[in-house]
Amino acid sequence: MDEVQVLVVGGSLVGLSTAVFLATHGLHPLVVERHAGTAIHPRAAHFQQRTLELYRSVGLEAEILAAAEAEFVQDGAIMSVETLAGRELEWYFRNVNEGIEALTPSRQVFITQRGLEPILRRRAEELGVRLEYSAEVVSLEQDADGVTAVVRARDGGAERRVRASYVVAADGSRSPVRERLGIRLLGHAPFSRSLTIYFRADAKPLLGDRNLSVVYVFNPEVQGFLRFELAADAGFFAVSKAVDAEGRTTSDVAADASEARCVHLVRAALGVPDLPVEIENVQPWNASAEWAERFREGRILLAGDAAHAMPPNGGFGGNTGVHDAHNLAWKLAYVLEGSAGPDLLASYEEERLPVAAFTCEQAYTRYVLRLAPELGTDSIEPLVPDPPIVQGYRYRSGAVVAEDDDGGLYEDPRQPSGRPGTRAAHVFLERDGELASTLDLFGRRFVLLAGPEGEAWADAAAGLPLDAYVVGRDLRDTGEPRGFLESLGLGPAGATLVRPDGFVAWRAADAHPDPGGALRRALARVLAAPARALQAS
Repeated sequence: MDEVQVLVVGGSLVGLSTAVFLATHGLHPLVVERHAGTAIHPRAAHFQQRTLELYRSVGLEAEILAAAEAEFVQDGAIMSVETLAGRELEWYFRNVNEGIEALTPSRQVFITQRGLEPILRRRAEELGVRLEYSAEVVSLEQDADGVTAVVRARDGGAERRVRASYVVAADGSRSPVRERLGIRLLGHAPFSRSLTIYFRADAKPLLGDRNLSVVYVFNPEVQGFLRFELAADAGFFAVSKAVDAEGRTTSDVAADASEARCVHLVRAALGVPDLPVEIENVQPWNASAEWAERFREGRILLAGDAAHAMPPNGGFGGNTGVHDAHNLAWKLAYVLEGSAGPDLLASYEEERLPVAAFTCEQAYTRYVLRLAPELGTDSIEPLVPDPPIVQGYRYRSGAVVAEDDDGGLYEDPRQPSGRPGTRAAHVFLERDGELASTLDLFGRRFVLLAGPEGEAWADAAAGLPLDAYVVGRDLRDTGEPRGFLESLGLGPAGATLVRPDGFVAWRAADAHPDPGGALRRALARVLAAPARALQAS
């Protein structure tokens, strides 16, 4: 029997990201993907700042930025038109990065999964991940010690058994693993049968000098959004509503996906009735805003679209899945290497399920407000701006030592509080004469950051499995974009403990009479491990 620490079912965006994050922590997972390789269609293309921060933490940001520049003009606008050749209606963002530059050294980018997944695959292979394409997991049986999977080659090859300590199901919105486990979906069931039409057409004269990342189209004949590649001679049109053969507006666009119909819809969006259009591919899909009622069944954990599905409005879907992967990877690594108790894994569902539900609702709100007010605006959640959704969500779990809690789902990352359960804020610090972000300190281990009068905290950290820094001694606070103490909510003698995923686990706003005991108790609680078991590593 083939034995692995972690079996990842699904090798697309989230499965590959999971593998890279696991391998960065020293694990060597097996990834099984039913398709023959990485994505052949553009698919998700909007990657948010937090997601780029996570790829930055594993050394991939620069390569991703270069690949993104080769596919799209960056820093574009999101707006709406009657047709691309016709009247402009509304500008949602003039520049998708405007106003959020100070939140992080990373930025939002547009890159397709077709461009991103090969980068993730190469890094996974470099780190020793085993990738099996054209194969599928046909059964999973778990017991107290692990999971036994049956893997079958899709070309008719022999079946074999794989024994894994844990399984991550990243096998998409119609997840066979989730369905076998009998895990229900909550939220908003499919409300449209949409089409994504991949086409070639010369849109350069229609775009003119406008740098448009996403173009919503609203006219009596068709509604949806357009996205164009760098040369503006190809793109895709995601259609959510159109007029059918009887002259009725319908959300069941996928009922007619003929080539003639698709050419007509693209021309109706571009606003040029006789424009030459070549259809390359057509993908039907159901728009929904749903999340799994639970993200875990014993040793099997759901991630990405298997755990939540949302309409593309806001671009949250793939990003949320990558955040799942990053949250889960360090916890699996700590449990498998014995640095944490198995109960640490309970925090994955405790943290990610509320975030997924909140994000699904926000994507649904955007869908209703922008595309389908007939679904009812009275029952939708109030619209929350993007930064709190992307970087301001809060965790509450056994892996966070909470303070007084107002119960809020998020905070504005432009006004960080430093409270446990929030993302540790970006602050530029000087280290060895070079600028570095606080974010660049996180990723592998726990990190203790102490104020300029907090040397006692750093001394107490000796012998514990973490990195400790005193700002003012080991690092110099530049005050950009905000001061270190203000951003982390600390007094000069205080300290904060940050998890490998960059979220604050615990903090002491000021000095403590027993810093060693306080720090050891906090770390033991977060790791679900006895304090006496903590050792340096």
